[in-house]
Amino acid sequence: MPDGPAAGSGGAGGGGGASPAEERAIAADGRLLRDVRLRLVAWSGLSTLLVLLVLGAALYAVVARNLEATGDELLKNRTAEFARRPFGPGQGFAFGGGSSGTFALIASDTGELVGPGAPYIPNDLPIQAGIVAARSDASGVDTRTTVVDGLPIRVRTTKATSAEIGTVYVQVIQDRTAEVQTLDAMRTILLGGGLVVVAVAVLFGWVYARRALVPIRESLVQQRSALRRQREFAADASHELRTPLTVIRSSVEHLRRSRPADAPEREALDDIEAEVGNLTSLVEDLLLLARSDSGAISLTRLPVDLGDVAAQGAGALVQTATDRGVTLGLDPEPAIVDGDQTRLRQLTVILVDNAIRHTRRGGRVRVTVRSDAREGVLEVDDDGPGIAAEDMPHVFERFWRAPGAAAGGTGLGLAIAKSIVDLHDGRIIVTNRPEGGARFIVRIPAAERPPMPAPEPGSRLSAGPAGELG
Repeated sequence: MPDGPAAGSGGAGGGGGASPAEERAIAADGRLLRDVRLRLVAWSGLSTLLVLLVLGAALYAVVARNLEATGDELLKNRTAEFARRPFGPGQGFAFGGGSSGTFALIASDTGELVGPGAPYIPNDLPIQAGIVAARSDASGVDTRTTVVDGLPIRVRTTKATSAEIGTVYVQVIQDRTAEVQTLDAMRTILLGGGLVVVAVAVLFGWVYARRALVPIRESLVQQRSALRRQREFAADASHELRTPLTVIRSSVEHLRRSRPADAPEREALDDIEAEVGNLTSLVEDLLLLARSDSGAISLTRLPVDLGDVAAQGAGALVQTATDRGVTLGLDPEPAIVDGDQTRLRQLTVILVDNAIRHTRRGGRVRVTVRSDAREGVLEVDDDGPGIAAEDMPHVFERFWRAPGAAAGGTGLGLAIAKSIVDLHDGRIIVTNRPEGGARFIVRIPAAERPPMPAPEPGSRLSAGPAGELG
């Protein structure tokens, strides 16, 4: 929705050095760059870590599988070698002696050790779970890994037949200590090396991000410089234009007083005076925004009743609403806020004037003030066409006007309104009413002290039975 003109306050803008607003912008840019740098570094480190985890897990799995396959093949060959020997009760066998780490024993069908083997065979053998599995498996073979007396082993259990005993189970056992140590060493190397690589990636990512953000940092500096020059130009131009506009207005008044004028001359003077008024309003608005940007506006913040201020601002536009055939309603409640009475009145005038401009003849504009423990809330509703969804993000932009907007606005009023709300540490939002029209909602922090006496006794307008101002 386009916004209507608003009365500004004069005063020269500009000045050397960084304004508070510029300092806040610089600080915000610094935080933005730091956040971007940290994100780039985090993505660099996390992506490197993810790649290392995938590669390390794959390498570890391949090595573990190869070691397991090699051990299984060794057990299979040793089982075949042992099977070629006649075996019976009391037989045990170590391949290459006790230090070979691979030996065999014989268990009966009940799982009892038949071949006592050599003295280096660990306790708790045979492995009963392997015998049970081999007995139930169709192939009569079971291979598994386990730990006996703290020793990691791989056991291959094969079902066989002995002439003296009958069904027996040959268990060939392999010491996995070297295999486990190899896998542990590999895991340690992968973890340690991975941490080093991630640390290096984070370091290089930090350096790269710092260099990569240099053009962005320079662009932000140039943008701030350009914006500062624009604000200084707007402030200087607005200040300089006030003098010739004042001279033109004085000249028009002098012509009206000094000589009688016929109808065409009076009409020309009226046009000149009207346009001078429009230009003066635009200049004042530009100067107010320039001073707001530079931090030159100082608020006199005191506890004030937002309901009183809204009544004063709306009352100033009663005649404007009447001329346009719009009913202006007021429903205020006491709402003590911490604010500048003059600026809050100006805020009300901007919002109400904007609502009147976009309300059809015979429509209604409502001004409502409510309060809670933390905020004073000012709402201005209208019966206009509302705001298109694509226009919502641009409502408070300077010089922006919606396509097909009514003539007469400068596109600065709502930008000034938002600036006033921001100076009061408040919030302003705009929505569409379900029954049609727009609704502007302003929230100003509540005051912690009692309000000051009203400077203008009796200035608060009373509402009629229907809540209408008149």
